[in-house]
Amino acid sequence: MSSAIAAIHAGFKQLGISDDADRRALYARVTGKSGLTLMEPDEQEAVVTELRRLGFKPAERRANGRQKLTGKFAKKLQALWIAAWNLGIVRDRDDKAMLAFVKRQTGIDHTRFLVYADDAAKAIDGLKGWLKREAGVGFGNASGYEWLASDGAKIAWAQWKILHPGATLIVRKGFDDEAAKLAGINIVWLADLKASHWQMVMNALGERIRAGKVRS
Repeated sequence: MSSAIAAIHAGFKQLGISDDADRRALYARVTGKSGLTLMEPDEQEAVVTELRRLGFKPAERRANGRQKLTGKFAKKLQALWIAAWNLGIVRDRDDKAMLAFVKRQTGIDHTRFLVYADDAAKAIDGLKGWLKREAGVGFGNASGYEWLASDGAKIAWAQWKILHPGATLIVRKGFDDEAAKLAGINIVWLADLKASHWQMVMNALGERIRAGKVRS
């Protein structure tokens, strides 16, 4: 199925145009043809343009062409899923794998349908519990360490312990300097690192963890 045809089907669904006669009437009005298979690619694109004019809003896409996840809990869930991937817990970082997990936890097919906090909590808490059990991520109280206030820092520290068994918060054995290096900044305190810095650290440490699993 071409991207234009997929967009047309999505547009009709979003606009609530379900009657075949109404669809054919729109096709005929825009292109003079009654069916998608009769149209040239540029005519199919003209139908998409008309659906946009009528209010259709296609899902946003990333630079790689894939649709962005939608829904108010999507970013949180995706961040936790990528964290699981960077911790070596899951093998597939793809959104489809994460959506399958969400459905198992909630019975809901997609993040765009997660509208209630209690439903979302089933998936979010399930992921956090998994990360804690399998990788020792210490969600919750930062235990007096200000720099551990963010989830990104907690995940990066759990990654470091996987790579450096025996590391402790008191004797971090190079963690501070390495985190600054991977984030590309000079710091005095780890608390100075922002969420974007921790993401860089997590991604870099994730590559090391996955490489280690391949070698083993």
